[in-house]
Amino acid sequence: MNPQLLDVIRAFSHERFRSGEEVARGLGISRASVHNAVHEAESLGLRIQAVRGRGYRLAHPVTWLDASWLAKSMVPLAVHAQLLPALDSTNAQLMRQAQAGAAHKSLLAAEWQSKGRGRRGRTWLAGLGGGLMFSLLWRFNRSAGELSGLSLVVGLGLAQALRDLGLARASVKWPNDILVDGAKLAGVLIELTGDMLGPNAAIIGVGINVLGVASQGFELGQAVTDLSEHLPVGRLDRNDLLLKVVSRLSGLLTRFDVEGFAPFLRDWEAMHAHQGQTVYLFTAMGERIAGQAIGVDEDGALLLATQAGLRRFHSGEVSLRGGT
Repeated sequence: MNPQLLDVIRAFSHERFRSGEEVARGLGISRASVHNAVHEAESLGLRIQAVRGRGYRLAHPVTWLDASWLAKSMVPLAVHAQLLPALDSTNAQLMRQAQAGAAHKSLLAAEWQSKGRGRRGRTWLAGLGGGLMFSLLWRFNRSAGELSGLSLVVGLGLAQALRDLGLARASVKWPNDILVDGAKLAGVLIELTGDMLGPNAAIIGVGINVLGVASQGFELGQAVTDLSEHLPVGRLDRNDLLLKVVSRLSGLLTRFDVEGFAPFLRDWEAMHAHQGQTVYLFTAMGERIAGQAIGVDEDGALLLATQAGLRRFHSGEVSLRGGT
Protein backbone atom coordinates (compact mmCIF):
# COMPACT_ATOMS: atom_id res chain seq x y z
CA MET A 1 0.00 0.00 0.00
CA ASN A 2 1.25 3.46 -0.92
CA PRO A 3 2.17 5.30 2.33
CA GLN A 4 0.16 8.34 1.16
CA LEU A 5 -3.01 6.37 0.45
CA LEU A 6 -4.60 6.54 3.91
CA ASP A 7 -3.81 10.24 4.28
CA VAL A 8 -5.55 10.93 0.98
CA ILE A 9 -8.71 8.90 1.57
CA ARG A 10 -9.06 10.15 5.15
CA ALA A 11 -9.39 13.61 3.58
CA PHE A 12 -12.58 12.51 1.81
CA SER A 13 -16.01 12.07 3.36
CA HIS A 14 -19.42 10.76 2.40
CA GLU A 15 -21.12 14.11 3.05
CA ARG A 16 -19.54 16.33 0.39
CA PHE A 17 -17.27 16.32 -2.63
CA ARG A 18 -13.69 17.60 -2.36
CA SER A 19 -11.53 18.38 -5.35
CA GLY A 20 -8.27 16.54 -5.86
CA GLU A 21 -6.52 19.90 -6.04
CA GLU A 22 -7.86 20.92 -2.62
CA VAL A 23 -6.76 17.63 -1.04
CA ALA A 24 -3.34 17.80 -2.72
CA ARG A 25 -2.79 21.33 -1.45
CA GLY A 26 -3.79 20.38 2.11
CA LEU A 27 -1.43 17.39 2.19
CA GLY A 28 1.42 19.07 0.33
CA ILE A 29 1.46 16.48 -2.45
CA SER A 30 0.84 16.55 -6.19
CA ARG A 31 -2.57 16.29 -7.84
CA ALA A 32 -1.31 13.16 -9.60
CA SER A 33 -0.55 11.57 -6.22
CA VAL A 34 -4.16 12.10 -5.15
CA HIS A 35 -5.41 10.62 -8.42
CA ASN A 36 -3.16 7.56 -8.02
CA ALA A 37 -4.22 7.09 -4.39
CA VAL A 38 -7.90 7.14 -5.37
CA HIS A 39 -7.35 4.46 -8.00
CA GLU A 40 -5.35 2.30 -5.59
CA ALA A 41 -8.03 2.65 -2.91
CA GLU A 42 -10.67 1.54 -5.41
CA SER A 43 -8.57 -1.49 -6.33
CA LEU A 44 -8.59 -2.40 -2.60
CA GLY A 45 -12.39 -2.35 -2.46
CA LEU A 46 -13.16 1.21 -1.34
CA ARG A 47 -15.91 2.78 -3.45
CA ILE A 48 -15.26 6.43 -4.33
CA GLN A 49 -17.55 8.62 -6.43
CA ALA A 50 -15.78 10.92 -8.87
CA VAL A 51 -17.63 13.78 -10.61
CA ARG A 52 -15.88 16.08 -13.06
CA GLY A 53 -15.79 19.61 -11.75
CA ARG A 54 -16.79 18.57 -8.21
CA GLY A 55 -14.12 16.11 -7.12
CA TYR A 56 -14.37 12.97 -5.01
CA ARG A 57 -16.70 11.61 -2.34
CA LEU A 58 -16.86 8.29 -0.49
CA ALA A 59 -19.76 6.16 -1.73
CA HIS A 60 -20.47 5.05 1.86
CA PRO A 61 -19.72 6.61 5.26
CA VAL A 62 -16.49 5.11 6.60
CA THR A 63 -15.06 5.45 10.10
CA TRP A 64 -11.28 5.09 10.05
CA LEU A 65 -9.53 3.48 12.99
CA ASP A 66 -7.99 5.95 15.43
CA ALA A 67 -4.75 4.70 17.02
CA SER A 68 -4.61 7.23 19.88
CA TRP A 69 -8.30 6.81 20.78
CA LEU A 70 -7.97 3.02 20.79
CA ALA A 71 -4.84 3.08 22.94
CA LYS A 72 -6.56 5.22 25.58
CA SER A 73 -9.84 3.29 25.46
CA MET A 74 -8.12 -0.06 25.98
CA VAL A 75 -6.26 1.04 29.13
CA PRO A 76 -9.11 0.06 31.53
CA LEU A 77 -9.07 -3.42 29.95
CA ALA A 78 -5.27 -3.70 30.37
CA VAL A 79 -5.07 -4.31 26.63
CA HIS A 80 -1.98 -3.15 24.74
CA ALA A 81 -3.40 -1.81 21.45
CA GLN A 82 -1.45 -1.31 18.25
CA LEU A 83 -2.77 -0.12 14.88
CA LEU A 84 -0.92 -0.56 11.60
CA PRO A 85 -2.09 0.86 8.27
CA ALA A 86 -1.29 -2.27 6.27
CA LEU A 87 0.32 -5.68 6.76
CA ASP A 88 0.17 -9.25 5.50
CA SER A 89 -2.02 -10.68 8.26
CA THR A 90 -2.77 -9.51 11.80
CA ASN A 91 -2.49 -13.12 12.99
CA ALA A 92 0.86 -13.68 11.29
CA GLN A 93 2.26 -10.38 12.56
CA LEU A 94 1.04 -10.92 16.13
CA MET A 95 2.35 -14.50 16.12
CA ARG A 96 5.79 -13.13 15.31
CA GLN A 97 5.44 -10.61 18.12
CA ALA A 98 4.23 -13.31 20.54
CA GLN A 99 7.25 -15.49 19.82
CA ALA A 100 9.45 -12.45 20.47
CA GLY A 101 7.84 -11.96 23.91
CA ALA A 102 4.84 -9.67 23.30
CA ALA A 103 2.77 -9.02 26.41
CA HIS A 104 -0.39 -10.86 27.40
CA LYS A 105 -3.51 -9.12 25.96
CA SER A 106 -1.64 -7.49 23.09
CA LEU A 107 -4.02 -6.30 20.38
CA LEU A 108 -3.12 -5.66 16.74
CA ALA A 109 -5.56 -4.09 14.27
CA ALA A 110 -5.01 -3.03 10.67
CA GLU A 111 -6.82 -1.05 8.02
CA TRP A 112 -5.72 -3.47 5.30
CA GLN A 113 -4.52 -7.07 5.13
CA SER A 114 -2.92 -8.36 1.94
CA LYS A 115 -3.00 -12.01 3.07
CA GLY A 116 -5.86 -12.28 5.55
CA ARG A 117 -6.61 -15.88 6.50
CA GLY A 118 -9.63 -17.82 7.68
CA ARG A 119 -10.15 -21.35 8.99
CA ARG A 120 -9.12 -24.42 6.98
CA GLY A 121 -6.72 -22.42 4.80
CA ARG A 122 -9.35 -20.10 3.38
CA THR A 123 -8.67 -16.48 2.49
CA TRP A 124 -10.37 -13.69 4.45
CA LEU A 125 -11.14 -10.77 2.16
CA ALA A 126 -12.45 -7.34 3.11
CA GLY A 127 -12.43 -4.08 1.19
CA LEU A 128 -10.46 -1.14 2.51
CA GLY A 129 -12.57 0.49 5.24
CA GLY A 130 -15.22 -2.21 4.85
CA GLY A 131 -14.14 -4.64 7.54
CA LEU A 132 -12.77 -4.81 11.04
CA MET A 133 -9.71 -7.07 11.24
CA PHE A 134 -7.77 -7.59 14.44
CA SER A 135 -5.89 -10.19 16.45
CA LEU A 136 -5.65 -10.57 20.22
CA LEU A 137 -2.82 -12.36 22.05
CA TRP A 138 -4.00 -14.25 25.11
CA ARG A 139 -1.53 -16.22 27.25
CA PHE A 140 -3.11 -19.24 28.99
CA ASN A 141 -1.83 -21.43 31.80
CA ARG A 142 -3.77 -24.33 30.31
CA SER A 143 -2.53 -27.20 28.16
CA ALA A 144 -3.38 -27.30 24.47
CA GLY A 145 -5.98 -30.01 25.11
CA GLU A 146 -7.75 -27.81 27.67
CA LEU A 147 -8.22 -25.08 25.05
CA SER A 148 -10.57 -27.14 22.87
CA GLY A 149 -13.55 -24.92 23.70
CA LEU A 150 -11.70 -21.65 23.13
CA SER A 151 -13.05 -21.01 19.63
CA LEU A 152 -16.63 -21.43 20.84
CA VAL A 153 -16.09 -18.92 23.66
CA VAL A 154 -14.69 -16.40 21.18
CA GLY A 155 -17.69 -16.91 18.88
CA LEU A 156 -20.03 -16.45 21.83
CA GLY A 157 -18.31 -13.20 22.79
CA LEU A 158 -18.63 -11.85 19.25
CA ALA A 159 -22.33 -12.70 19.07
CA GLN A 160 -22.99 -11.11 22.47
CA ALA A 161 -21.16 -7.92 21.50
CA LEU A 162 -23.13 -7.67 18.25
CA ARG A 163 -26.41 -8.20 20.08
CA ASP A 164 -25.37 -5.43 22.49
CA LEU A 165 -25.14 -3.17 19.43
CA GLY A 166 -28.70 -4.04 18.45
CA LEU A 167 -28.14 -6.97 16.08
CA ALA A 168 -30.55 -9.33 17.83
CA ARG A 169 -30.35 -12.00 15.11
CA ALA A 170 -26.61 -12.57 15.43
CA SER A 171 -25.99 -16.30 15.99
CA VAL A 172 -23.05 -18.71 16.08
CA LYS A 173 -22.34 -21.48 13.60
CA TRP A 174 -20.24 -24.25 15.09
CA PRO A 175 -17.53 -23.74 15.99
CA ASN A 176 -17.27 -19.95 15.80
CA ASP A 177 -18.59 -18.26 12.64
CA ILE A 178 -21.15 -15.50 13.17
CA LEU A 179 -24.29 -15.65 11.05
CA VAL A 180 -27.28 -13.39 10.51
CA ASP A 181 -30.25 -15.12 8.86
CA GLY A 182 -27.91 -17.79 7.51
CA ALA A 183 -25.38 -15.38 5.96
CA LYS A 184 -21.84 -15.07 7.30
CA LEU A 185 -21.06 -11.80 9.08
CA ALA A 186 -17.81 -12.62 10.92
CA GLY A 187 -15.22 -15.33 11.32
CA VAL A 188 -12.49 -16.38 13.72
CA LEU A 189 -9.05 -17.96 13.25
CA ILE A 190 -7.22 -19.18 16.37
CA GLU A 191 -3.58 -20.29 16.29
CA LEU A 192 -1.66 -21.64 19.28
CA THR A 193 1.98 -21.49 20.21
CA GLY A 194 3.52 -23.10 23.29
CA ASP A 195 3.81 -26.53 24.90
CA MET A 196 1.28 -29.37 24.80
CA LEU A 197 1.15 -29.36 28.61
CA GLY A 198 1.15 -25.57 28.86
CA PRO A 199 1.52 -22.71 29.08
CA ASN A 200 0.13 -21.70 25.68
CA ALA A 201 -0.42 -18.46 23.83
CA ALA A 202 -3.44 -18.09 21.56
CA ILE A 203 -3.51 -15.69 18.64
CA ILE A 204 -7.21 -14.95 18.22
CA GLY A 205 -7.91 -13.44 14.81
CA VAL A 206 -11.29 -11.84 14.13
CA GLY A 207 -12.75 -10.49 10.90
CA ILE A 208 -16.10 -8.67 10.83
CA ASN A 209 -17.82 -7.44 7.67
CA VAL A 210 -18.90 -3.85 8.29
CA LEU A 211 -19.96 -2.49 4.89
CA GLY A 212 -19.72 -3.04 1.15
CA VAL A 213 -19.54 -6.85 1.11
CA ALA A 214 -22.27 -7.23 -1.53
CA SER A 215 -20.42 -4.94 -3.96
CA GLN A 216 -17.03 -6.62 -3.69
CA GLY A 217 -17.85 -9.69 -5.74
CA PHE A 218 -15.57 -12.00 -3.79
CA GLU A 219 -16.00 -15.73 -4.36
CA LEU A 220 -16.57 -16.83 -0.77
CA GLY A 221 -18.61 -19.93 -1.51
CA GLN A 222 -21.44 -18.95 0.84
CA ALA A 223 -23.96 -16.21 1.54
CA VAL A 224 -22.35 -13.19 3.22
CA THR A 225 -23.66 -10.06 4.87
CA ASP A 226 -22.32 -6.98 6.66
CA LEU A 227 -23.35 -4.71 9.50
CA SER A 228 -24.53 -1.93 7.19
CA GLU A 229 -27.37 -4.20 6.05
CA HIS A 230 -28.69 -4.56 9.60
CA LEU A 231 -27.69 -1.51 11.67
CA PRO A 232 -28.09 2.26 11.20
CA VAL A 233 -25.06 4.28 10.11
CA GLY A 234 -24.56 5.56 13.67
CA ARG A 235 -23.80 2.02 14.84
CA LEU A 236 -21.03 1.43 12.29
CA ASP A 237 -18.15 3.19 14.08
CA ARG A 238 -15.37 0.61 13.81
CA ASN A 239 -13.49 2.06 16.79
CA ASP A 240 -16.52 1.61 19.03
CA LEU A 241 -17.16 -1.85 17.57
CA LEU A 242 -13.59 -2.93 18.30
CA LEU A 243 -13.78 -1.67 21.87
CA LYS A 244 -17.08 -3.45 22.55
CA VAL A 245 -15.90 -6.75 21.07
CA VAL A 246 -12.56 -6.71 22.92
CA SER A 247 -14.31 -5.80 26.17
CA ARG A 248 -16.65 -8.81 25.81
CA LEU A 249 -13.81 -11.13 24.87
CA SER A 250 -11.64 -9.96 27.74
CA GLY A 251 -14.28 -10.88 30.33
CA LEU A 252 -15.09 -14.25 28.79
CA LEU A 253 -11.47 -15.29 28.21
CA THR A 254 -10.52 -14.41 31.78
CA ARG A 255 -13.23 -16.74 33.05
CA PHE A 256 -12.41 -19.42 30.48
CA ASP A 257 -8.78 -19.55 31.63
CA VAL A 258 -9.99 -20.43 35.14
CA GLU A 259 -13.10 -22.55 34.53
CA GLY A 260 -12.86 -23.92 30.99
CA PHE A 261 -15.75 -24.11 28.53
CA ALA A 262 -18.39 -25.79 30.71
CA PRO A 263 -19.86 -22.55 32.22
CA PHE A 264 -20.50 -21.20 28.69
CA LEU A 265 -22.16 -24.28 27.22
CA ARG A 266 -25.81 -23.28 27.68
CA ASP A 267 -25.24 -19.68 26.57
CA TRP A 268 -23.52 -20.94 23.43
CA GLU A 269 -26.34 -23.35 22.62
CA ALA A 270 -28.88 -20.55 23.09
CA MET A 271 -27.17 -18.67 20.24
CA HIS A 272 -26.46 -21.72 18.06
CA ALA A 273 -27.78 -21.05 14.55
CA HIS A 274 -28.49 -24.75 13.90
CA GLN A 275 -29.61 -25.89 17.34
CA GLY A 276 -32.15 -28.71 16.96
CA GLN A 277 -31.97 -28.57 13.16
CA THR A 278 -31.06 -31.21 10.60
CA VAL A 279 -27.56 -30.53 9.30
CA TYR A 280 -25.00 -32.10 7.01
CA LEU A 281 -21.38 -32.35 8.07
CA PHE A 282 -18.63 -32.86 5.54
CA THR A 283 -15.48 -34.47 6.90
CA ALA A 284 -11.96 -33.84 5.65
CA MET A 285 -12.20 -37.20 3.86
CA GLY A 286 -15.24 -36.05 1.87
CA GLU A 287 -17.78 -38.03 3.89
CA ARG A 288 -21.21 -36.46 4.30
CA ILE A 289 -22.97 -37.15 7.59
CA ALA A 290 -26.58 -36.17 8.24
CA GLY A 291 -28.09 -35.71 11.67
CA GLN A 292 -29.72 -33.40 14.16
CA ALA A 293 -27.49 -30.84 15.90
CA ILE A 294 -28.45 -31.25 19.55
CA GLY A 295 -25.73 -29.08 21.09
CA VAL A 296 -22.13 -29.31 22.24
CA ASP A 297 -20.36 -31.09 25.07
CA GLU A 298 -18.13 -29.61 27.79
CA ASP A 299 -15.11 -29.80 25.47
CA GLY A 300 -16.89 -27.86 22.72
CA ALA A 301 -17.42 -30.88 20.46
CA LEU A 302 -20.56 -30.81 18.31
CA LEU A 303 -23.14 -33.45 19.27
CA LEU A 304 -24.96 -34.89 16.28
CA ALA A 305 -27.82 -37.37 16.54
CA THR A 306 -27.44 -39.67 13.52
CA GLN A 307 -29.08 -42.89 12.39
CA ALA A 308 -26.05 -44.67 13.84
CA GLY A 309 -26.47 -42.96 17.22
CA LEU A 310 -24.98 -39.94 18.95
CA ARG A 311 -21.65 -38.80 17.48
CA ARG A 312 -19.16 -36.13 18.56
CA PHE A 313 -17.20 -33.93 16.18
CA HIS A 314 -14.28 -31.63 17.01
CA SER A 315 -13.31 -28.35 15.37
CA GLY A 316 -11.14 -28.83 12.33
CA GLU A 317 -12.57 -32.24 11.40
CA VAL A 318 -15.73 -31.09 9.67
CA SER A 319 -17.49 -28.19 8.05
CA LEU A 320 -21.13 -27.54 8.68
CA ARG A 321 -24.02 -26.74 6.36
CA GLY A 322 -27.63 -26.19 7.38
CA GLY A 323 -30.00 -28.89 6.10
CA THR A 324 -33.58 -28.86 4.89
